[in-house]
Amino acid sequence: MFKEKEKSPDSAADRIPSLWILTWPIFIEMFLQFLLGTADTLMVSRISDDAVAVVGISTQLFNAMTILFMTVAGGAGVLIAQKLGARRPEEARTIAVMAAKISVIIGLAMSALLFFGAEPIARLMQLEEKLIPLAVTYISIVGGGMVLTAAMAILSTAVRNTGNTRSPMYIAIGMNVIHLVLNYGFIFGEFGLPAWGLTGVAVSTLVSRLLGTLVLAYVFLHAFHRRIGWADLGLFDRPLFREVLKIGWPMGVNMASWVFSQLLLFSFVAMLGAAELAARTYMNTLESFCFILGNSLAMAAQIRVAHLYGAGLRKEANSSAFRALWIGLALVMMNALLLYALGGRILPLFTTDGTIIAIGISLLGLNLALQPFKMLNMAMNGALTAIGDTRYMMLIGLFSIWLVATGLGYYLSIPMGLGIHGIYIAMISDELIRGVLMLRRWRLLQQPAPVHQRTESLMV
Repeated sequence: MFKEKEKSPDSAADRIPSLWILTWPIFIEMFLQFLLGTADTLMVSRISDDAVAVVGISTQLFNAMTILFMTVAGGAGVLIAQKLGARRPEEARTIAVMAAKISVIIGLAMSALLFFGAEPIARLMQLEEKLIPLAVTYISIVGGGMVLTAAMAILSTAVRNTGNTRSPMYIAIGMNVIHLVLNYGFIFGEFGLPAWGLTGVAVSTLVSRLLGTLVLAYVFLHAFHRRIGWADLGLFDRPLFREVLKIGWPMGVNMASWVFSQLLLFSFVAMLGAAELAARTYMNTLESFCFILGNSLAMAAQIRVAHLYGAGLRKEANSSAFRALWIGLALVMMNALLLYALGGRILPLFTTDGTIIAIGISLLGLNLALQPFKMLNMAMNGALTAIGDTRYMMLIGLFSIWLVATGLGYYLSIPMGLGIHGIYIAMISDELIRGVLMLRRWRLLQQPAPVHQRTESLMV
């Protein structure tokens, strides 16, 4: 697995951008996405709290549907970074092309399912009857464009893992500006656009993603040592694709566990009432502020660790992983404390409903406990993913996510009567258990033989 190499003047550590250089474009991109989500929520709240609830639970559904193509994108991203670190650029290029083709095919299938099956899917999510028409409209339009989400996921992942984190950032800036302008126009009937309400928000999302996909495709075609062209559409390397799946399928199972768990938790919240569902949606937006920089650090560390792993530089990989963890913990806690102090003033910006505001304020304290454990998870998850140890994460995820987050969440919230607070307690417990176990795993894998040799069978 980790095989130490002597550093040379042109070592991988020198060639790979630093953690900071990788992090800041990812942070700006994610921060813009956060602003986009916040602006979306604020604008949609001007339509109604029901519309906010629909957007919130629909987003969880879309996250669940992305798992199949994210399995391919995730495995491909890790291998692209590893191959480039090992100075095998042709293999990295081939992996990127294969992953792009397969992700788009999967995305087309998802688009058809969501467009034609919007109503039965909306009813499966346990929504109140009054929310069904809104959900059908939103799911059919935004979900019908799932192929664009698939394309953006693989294209941005491939570009990022070459070390170019700036291009996706610039594209995100353009997308955000277009989306916000169209949102405002469609919701309020400005700029000569019709006042379409939630339908307009869905159309705005679709248009901005289409434009973003086209620009990302151009960057992707020029991201490697040789330009990708039409002749490359037939590229397929079976051994390399097996490597992608070897890393990717456990990532997919783990991602599926988390996303479907979140979807079920949202369904439990929906069973508690529309006010609780709206409050959870608003809190999701506010909580994103807490971990956005920490998550950017974790993503950048994953790219750097994968490059270093490909070059066989063990100490540098370990150092990058822990640097991201400690810095991330400090930033996440600072942001969580800021949200705790100001949350009561921020929530009224989203809604005037006193019940929803009260529920949101009551969750701010629990968020203080949730965020540091989430950061621990993100950092260690990224580090283990970078070296290909995805099966271990899958196994602990299957145990903790389903038994603790979902099972305990249902028991505490409904039979025990703790409501949405019970769900938060279960989420905190899940993040703590997984974070500690992954930290232990990472430290174990840094030990020299014979411990290292006993775990090598689990690695790529």
